Amino acid sequence: MNPTVKRSAHAVSHTAGRLTVGGRLLPCFLIVGAQRCGTTSLYRALAQHPLVLKPVLRKGVHYFDIAYEKGLSWYRAHFPLKTTAYRLERRYGTRPLAFESSPYYLFHPLSPYRMARDLPGAKMIVLVRDPVERAYSAHAHELARGFETEPSFERAVELEPARLEGEIERLCAEPYARSTAHRHHAYVTRGQYAEQLARLESVVGRRRILVIDSGRFFTTPEPVYDQVLEFLGLPRLGDPVFERHNARPRPTTMPDSLRKSLSDHFLPWDHKLRDWLGDTPTWRR
Repeated sequence: MNPTVKRSAHAVSHTAGRLTVGGRLLPCFLIVGAQRCGTTSLYRALAQHPLVLKPVLRKGVHYFDIAYEKGLSWYRAHFPLKTTAYRLERRYGTRPLAFESSPYYLFHPLSPYRMARDLPGAKMIVLVRDPVERAYSAHAHELARGFETEPSFERAVELEPARLEGEIERLCAEPYARSTAHRHHAYVTRGQYAEQLARLESVVGRRRILVIDSGRFFTTPEPVYDQVLEFLGLPRLGDPVFERHNARPRPTTMPDSLRKSLSDHFLPWDHKLRDWLGDTPTWRR
């Protein structure tokens, strides 16, 4: 769809949503991250399930990170009508679940607390992948979208500490502030998954969090998909089509010295993922 047409369609749809907000659902689960870890692929697989209701037009609403000042009614307006859910429940005998996918939620310092307050009981799904590859992929992604101006991944990694200095403190001190550096330039820091999972766990509890190794999902998607359905309490209905989405070409090859340096940096963080995954991450085997 043409971007201008898509924006206009979304504006009309959201206006209609605001007028019927009292009759709309709130999500029962969220895909909260991590960025460049297969969140779009899982979102599209789940959206094929007849009892999983996606938001209108937009995969990620980004309410709990960059739009929280708009209020809960604004957020609710993005989701399907309760009457739709009632019809599906009568047909299948199981309550449908609304959801969305915004991979910045896991990394934003305030999102976990906002989600815990506004969506009590909602479940959280987190995908993780080799953090070295994630960082490299994120740089190519941000470069292609125009949020990164440094073409060298190695130089961008060197710049990261200075770019992020004081940004978490500012986001916490100014709750409605945005940070381009924190959202788009945290190549290494966003791969420290265990740190972010610990924060999420502290406010929603471990039982409401499912962590998926993206290496398993892309290699053997069927059992991972079934694991997600079990976590959500949904029956298996049909066979989804599994596809990879949003892959970016790499402009250059990462130097071996940089790859080793980053791998060494992530080793203690990756070790902590064993408790979440129940096994060694695929990229460490």
